[in-house]
Amino acid sequence: MAKRKSIYIEGFGHKNPIPAACRLGNIVTSGIIYGLDVATGKPASMLDQQCVLMFKHLRSIVEAAGGTTDDIVKLNLWMVDRSQREAVNREWLKMFPDPDARPARQTMQAELGAGILVQCDFIAVIGGSSA
Repeated sequence: MAKRKSIYIEGFGHKNPIPAACRLGNIVTSGIIYGLDVATGKPASMLDQQCVLMFKHLRSIVEAAGGTTDDIVKLNLWMVDRSQREAVNREWLKMFPDPDARPARQTMQAELGAGILVQCDFIAVIGGSSA
């Protein structure tokens, strides 16, 4: 029987006693990932920089779980203002340049706290085969 494994990365954590992600077998799902500036302990002030940091943390978390960004099958995004998706799309296209090999994505508008303008979570299947 597979055992659940908590995933933590240095410099990015939650104030509550929860890991950045969890792996069970070949499935990884994350908690909320946002543009935390680890130097200040706060979200970056501008949306563009929050997006850069959010995708950087996303990569670090999936790699800490033993995978790569190629293993991500779904990304959920929450934004204070969905009309500003271009800032997200720039980093999305850097991480997933191949239009035939991108994960699914959903973007929702939400009130986010403490200066957070965008946040995400993901589901990954590590070692999965492609169809």
